[in-house]
Amino acid sequence: MFDFLTETFMLRAFIVGILVSLTSALLGVSLVLKRYSMIGDGLSHVGFGALSIAAVFGIAPLAVALPVVTVAAFLLLRLNESSKIKGDSAIAIISTGSLAIGIIAVSISGGMTVDISNYLFGSILTMSHSDVVLSTILASSVILIFVLFYNKIFAVTFDESFSRATGIKAGGYNSLIAVLTAVTVVVGMRMMGTLLISSLIIFPALTSIRIFKSFKSVIICSSILSVSCFFIGLVSSYILETPTGATVVCINIIAYIVFYLISYVKRKLLQHRRSAS
Repeated sequence: MFDFLTETFMLRAFIVGILVSLTSALLGVSLVLKRYSMIGDGLSHVGFGALSIAAVFGIAPLAVALPVVTVAAFLLLRLNESSKIKGDSAIAIISTGSLAIGIIAVSISGGMTVDISNYLFGSILTMSHSDVVLSTILASSVILIFVLFYNKIFAVTFDESFSRATGIKAGGYNSLIAVLTAVTVVVGMRMMGTLLISSLIIFPALTSIRIFKSFKSVIICSSILSVSCFFIGLVSSYILETPTGATVVCINIIAYIVFYLISYVKRKLLQHRRSAS
């Protein structure tokens, strides 16, 4: 079963995919609980716009996408804190504007190129050695930072007002979450594509919340689920010759349905026991 890992391109995909899956799961829990889960979708559209502009000027895609998406993450945070523009509205403004810029840039550059197509739909199996090294460094850095500031991120996620009252710089840690999300989206775009990267952030967290309730248990379950779904999706796409990103999303959907059914059965059994007593 593991013979496919002897292929260099599959080994590269496995390494990057596991790391990106972990980072997405870790950040996804905080984003979902803060009701800001669609930030990944918004930032991925920003990434598409940045990549399109990079293609027009012949610049390395990640060199443009990473700073642009990071700035967009800060801007989304500021707009969300505004009394006039909140959450989904802020994301809609940024994402649709970036998508429009990207489409214009693509038309100016002469149409969809192979590089833009790979980032748009995902192409983890065609990653070069340099892509793998950069992605590994960035994803590992996100995981390390998240672990180091776990307690502060936990506090800001559950009760931002109380965190401020206890002296925690909530604004700074919100900015940290935004930056880590931006890096994860940029790294994950090559794996899942700009159209699907947000699913890797949202699904594991939503699935885990169906059964587990504590922050720590949801984090652990999300991480295991995300890595497992990626591995199953990677193997399935290799066997069935289907797009890797789309296959991973389908596996995540199946996992969500299974967890939903389990939570439904548990809830019904609990109601039955209460009525019987």
